[in-house]
Amino acid sequence: MLVHAARIALGPILYAQARRLRTIALQLPEPSGPRQGVEGAGQTCLRLLITGDSSAAGVGAETQDDALARPLALDLAQRLDARIEWRLIAQSGVNSEQLLHLIRGATAARVDIAIVIVGVNDVTGEVPLGTALQWRAGITQWLSSQAHARHVLFTSMPEMQRFPLIPQPLAWYAGMHARRNNAAQARWARSLSNVGHIDLSGFVRPEWMARDGFHPAPPLYARLATRIGEEIAALTRAQ
Repeated sequence: MLVHAARIALGPILYAQARRLRTIALQLPEPSGPRQGVEGAGQTCLRLLITGDSSAAGVGAETQDDALARPLALDLAQRLDARIEWRLIAQSGVNSEQLLHLIRGATAARVDIAIVIVGVNDVTGEVPLGTALQWRAGITQWLSSQAHARHVLFTSMPEMQRFPLIPQPLAWYAGMHARRNNAAQARWARSLSNVGHIDLSGFVRPEWMARDGFHPAPPLYARLATRIGEEIAALTRAQ
């Protein structure tokens, strides 16, 4: 109800601000570097997939060494004293539907745990929340049946109201959508035994953001890798 009312009352302003952002936003490239590898030399092996949008790809970092996927694998190798076989399948700009098509088009490889980072482009593209969750259910089903993932973990959307690039009231409006997404995704994840929701709230600070004001910079990626690593380690040890 609040979202509908805000859209009616602020529609012209929101539209104008969103249109201007598309013209002034700095387009950062995806970082260079390998998108798969092996970290650690422990006797235990954990096969890890990181998939999603530009934040999964590491936009805002120069190389994959300073992005999310490889630092997460390194964190887990040390935390679990394990050998981590990791793979990154990500592309800037994808929403939940496009991500499903992206992973379907990749060569299926067996994984133990899949981390899915998606949602911002559902919000900016005005994909209805229910529809977005249906596509994420499709992602889960594919990863479970084709990649044999034991666990599929979706991260929460960032606090978009804190992105330096986005002006008010558009920032407030985007943040409201992000909170709705996170609450709904968490409820959905709790209803499934092999799906989890990782809360990443509290991490968005201007000094940890990339120069485009929209993506994480390496200091934020490092903190996100640690947070996600904690969740995976706790899940692995509980088995």
